[in-house]
Amino acid sequence: METLGMLANSVLIDGNGLALLGAGLGAGIVCIGSGKGIGQLASSAVESIARQPEAGGRIFTSMLISAALIEGFTFFALIICMLIGGNLIKAIQAVQTVAEAVH
Repeated sequence: METLGMLANSVLIDGNGLALLGAGLGAGIVCIGSGKGIGQLASSAVESIARQPEAGGRIFTSMLISAALIEGFTFFALIICMLIGGNLIKAIQAVQTVAEAVH
């Protein structure tokens, strides 16, 4: 059991796993949120078209614009998560280099 704990510590701390874990969790939360948003958008649009078929074209256009905006935000947030993860790894490596130089 001690070996597993030491292995986990070396992977999470020395291997910068926490930075990657945080970036991965952030990306997952972003994807869940955008999926829920687009699902709600499509549901509302279909219901609106069913109630008022003559306004279907305008509703569909508005739905597509809104879905594109949600997807744009999603891609932006995913890129930010990945950049944060990468920058954290570089910062941790720089601190480890300085710590090794001091010792």
